[in-house]
Amino acid sequence: MTPHSRRHILHAALLLLALGGTATHALAQAWPNKPVRMIVPVGPGSAPDVIARIVGEKLAAAWGQGVVVDNRPGAGGIPGMSALARSAPDGYTIGFVPAAMGTITPLVFKNPQFNPDTDLAPVATVGISPLMLVVPTASGIQSMADLARHAKAHPGKVNFAAPQLNSLPHMAGEMASKAGGMGLFTVPYRTPPEAVAAVLAGDALLTVDGVPSLLEHVKSGRLRAIGVTSAHRLPGIDVPPVADTYPGYEAIGWFQIIAPAGTPAAIVERINADVNRITASPEVTTRMSDMGVYPRQDSVASARTFFVQQQGAMKRLVNELGVQPQ
Repeated sequence: MTPHSRRHILHAALLLLALGGTATHALAQAWPNKPVRMIVPVGPGSAPDVIARIVGEKLAAAWGQGVVVDNRPGAGGIPGMSALARSAPDGYTIGFVPAAMGTITPLVFKNPQFNPDTDLAPVATVGISPLMLVVPTASGIQSMADLARHAKAHPGKVNFAAPQLNSLPHMAGEMASKAGGMGLFTVPYRTPPEAVAAVLAGDALLTVDGVPSLLEHVKSGRLRAIGVTSAHRLPGIDVPPVADTYPGYEAIGWFQIIAPAGTPAAIVERINADVNRITASPEVTTRMSDMGVYPRQDSVASARTFFVQQQGAMKRLVNELGVQPQ
């Protein structure tokens, strides 16, 4: 090959690369030219739905197109998640996905109707939502260590009120029980309020739920918070992380924008940048923080790594607990 022909091939390759970059940029600029559907696998009025609508409203303003929230509740989020997985990967359908639907549902249902490894593409992390462990104030238990000592002194007789079987709060409580060798007896309830009521009535010693829903009872003095499930203390909340007693413990809720696998990279990057800008704004930060959700900004690659890490943690726990898919 002559020097001239090599130069010709190099020039052609650079031209193709430039044209490809121009086409990618043009795709991102042209999108969206019609409304975008946001599938939310929970019911209207729930906390995740409220946050999804906050984000969707801001995305609509940024894109100059409507963002239509499509609630698909029920069956662990399967109707919504399967609809997201089957949608055309063209950027006009995205999902607002809570942690449990993305990482627990595929493990505890025999036929979840979607495969997170092949059907979904994480785009951006909206925020994380730590949980809180509470006991009756009258119990005298002051800490995770106290709870462990009490449980070991009464093997098999200390009830853990699990809000919804195989929910994230349920898994978080099981993780704490396992970390401390407590052997708590799990009693599943249909809803978080019912689990809290059981603790308030003295039918159970422990429950776990989102921080905002428990703070009212903690402030009233009826319940005592003995741990939060994040790796670090939460702003404005003087409760130690469970990880202070059991290093490595973490069980957090989170929300991600997720697209069908195969959605063009240029559109994915555009959505990621816009979501990051929205969640970094003071207004959205305040609104989300009031609901116990702490905004988080990351790259597309980091969002995918985070999803895989969270997925791996849930797989290990489900296997350790011997949970059988239903």
